[in-house]
Amino acid sequence: MGTRQGHLSRRQLLSSAALAPTGALLTGCRVGVAPAEAHSSTREVTAVIDAQPTIEGAGVHLRRSIGSSALPGLDPFLLLDEFHSKDPADYAAGFPSHPHRGFETVTYMLEGAMEHRDSLGNHGHLGPGSAQWMTAGHGIIHSEMPKQEQGLMWGFQLWVNLPAARKLARPRYQDLPPERITEVTAEGAHVRLVAGELGDKRGPVDGIATAPTMLDVDLAARERFTHAIPAAHNAFVYVVQGAAEIGSARRPVHAGQLSVLGPGELAAVRTADGARFLLVAAIPIGEPVARYGPFVMNTDEEIRQAIADYRSGRLTEG
Repeated sequence: MGTRQGHLSRRQLLSSAALAPTGALLTGCRVGVAPAEAHSSTREVTAVIDAQPTIEGAGVHLRRSIGSSALPGLDPFLLLDEFHSKDPADYAAGFPSHPHRGFETVTYMLEGAMEHRDSLGNHGHLGPGSAQWMTAGHGIIHSEMPKQEQGLMWGFQLWVNLPAARKLARPRYQDLPPERITEVTAEGAHVRLVAGELGDKRGPVDGIATAPTMLDVDLAARERFTHAIPAAHNAFVYVVQGAAEIGSARRPVHAGQLSVLGPGELAAVRTADGARFLLVAAIPIGEPVARYGPFVMNTDEEIRQAIADYRSGRLTEG
């Protein structure tokens, strides 16, 4: 899914006129919080971000937290979108063919179905409870289209940056049907473990440069969930349903809000009436970020090259 805030959106990129010379390139560096100090403590909330309505693709209505003006990035995370609607007019147009280079996209479905097709010949179906971790690497052109005409479409897309050494790697897919995602019951919570570790269990996603953790936690009323996160990782909690209290200060965070977690080694979440949330963490990359629509590189010149490669049909050539 695309990004607005001064960048070329996926929807705009579908028009060749949008691929103008890159005078509007946006180069930033080291977005997000600094790596945490190595001490055993609970991570407190440093910011709460309200997800903002936006429209992407061919007209899909979304709510954006990371990638919004309030939180442009949280190294290595570039974007977090939630799509949630029963109205086909909000999602039916989908995301027709569009390119990516230099980062990873993570799609996680709660309800509904999407179909994925790409320039490598891959074809997949993402139904309820499924996930896809796609490493775009040197380049891929793909589409993500709804496979339903009515009913609830609900899920997330997360963008994760790649370090410079892996930006031009061979594209890679990890397609995960619901039965492949590890499920654990712990501390009054039901947890779907997409990536990372929980006790002696591991999520199915592997081989990712930023060593991510991604948990989908359904926490019962009046329960508390804690999870150790390496001090050097950046982390956030996105509340999917209900309301949660986060950290030892018990900062209230409600559905549709993202909380950035500060330094420490332990994420702690409580709830009075029940809550579902995503807990996500990864190693920050700490490199300059040049970002232009669906391309994320380290320099303006690399972005110009990505656009030139897309125009000439070389984007997907390894």
